[in-house]
Amino acid sequence: MTRIYFEDAEIGTAGKAGPYLVSKEEIIQFAKQYDPVPRHINEEAAARSIFGGLTASGAHTFAVFISLTPKLQPRPLHVLAGMGWDELRLPNPVRPGDELNLEAIILEKLESKTKPDRGIVRNQIRLCNQRNEIALQCIGTILVARRPDAKASA
Repeated sequence: MTRIYFEDAEIGTAGKAGPYLVSKEEIIQFAKQYDPVPRHINEEAAARSIFGGLTASGAHTFAVFISLTPKLQPRPLHVLAGMGWDELRLPNPVRPGDELNLEAIILEKLESKTKPDRGIVRNQIRLCNQRNEIALQCIGTILVARRPDAKASA
């Protein structure tokens, strides 16, 4: 798949990926391995929680976001590395049967002053369920490759 270089990224452009179907079995399996609290692995305990039912852990929700990122369309950025996520929020729980869709909107581009082969891109990230409720939102900062210099590769 062709990826977008730093120079081709335009502020305001949105990329989309999904849907990603979250199953009850996946919620329980992920939680057993990474976040084994009762509201994520036991339906009876989850029913007594403030959520009133089984929910995916925040780590699981974040993992779904990360898994969808390389599938952004129309074309994903040529990412060299993730640099961080600011203002990460999980305003609505993810439940069994939710279909999650990712949207990433380019907010800002910064040229590297010390490394001419890369730049920094900041994105507004939203992971929403089928009812368009936000399950995860943040500002993602990534290191993006610049287009190779034609003279350098000749």
